Amino acid sequence: MSEAMIRVRDVHKSYVRGRQQVEVLHGLTLDIPNGDFVALMGPSGSGKTTLLNLVGGLDRPTSGQIEVAGVRIDQLGSGQLARWRARNVGFVFQFYNLMPVLTAERNVELPLLLTGLSAAQRRKSVAVALEVVGLTDRARHKPKELSGGQEQRVAIARALVSDPTVLICDEPTGDLDRRTADEILGLLQVLNREHGKTIVMVTHDPKAAEFARRTLHLEKGQLLEQAA
Repeated sequence: MSEAMIRVRDVHKSYVRGRQQVEVLHGLTLDIPNGDFVALMGPSGSGKTTLLNLVGGLDRPTSGQIEVAGVRIDQLGSGQLARWRARNVGFVFQFYNLMPVLTAERNVELPLLLTGLSAAQRRKSVAVALEVVGLTDRARHKPKELSGGQEQRVAIARALVSDPTVLICDEPTGDLDRRTADEILGLLQVLNREHGKTIVMVTHDPKAAEFARRTLHLEKGQLLEQAA
């Protein structure tokens, strides 16, 4: 692993709820090296998903700096941030968010429709992504014709298809049984170790965290420890 892919510096994040201002992150500082696979753990309300959303450019810090691959994303305008996100971040969620009327290959192709790629280039990228997740033979199947594990593989292929810098995973195995969860986590390990993807994953599951290179614990918006 080389220099930091993600740099978080003195980040605070607050939300207004009614008349109250709730601070979720309290001056958090963190480095995630290029090629790392980090599991974020902590109780509900500890700030895990908030941190994930900030690193993925889905939200902005109240104060502090966030740099990903040399880009200060906290300084980007909303249009710039959307374009940056499309090029640099792949998202994998607990619920697969697939379009039920589309086949697996069409679901995977969706992020590429925002690019200038030709139809032929898009087809090639989709085929590669489905091959990486082991679903070439399910390309023409719709979500209802797939198992939960296969649906999550399609979602991972969709996250990979634009060759993102970072994979952001929010409870990616939370809706799966143990055996299927371990298969998906093994796939994430392969993407990290063999394809060099930097992965940040929120999980409540200690067994899932064991697949990561290291685990970070958050509590009340602060980093408790940095375990190797």
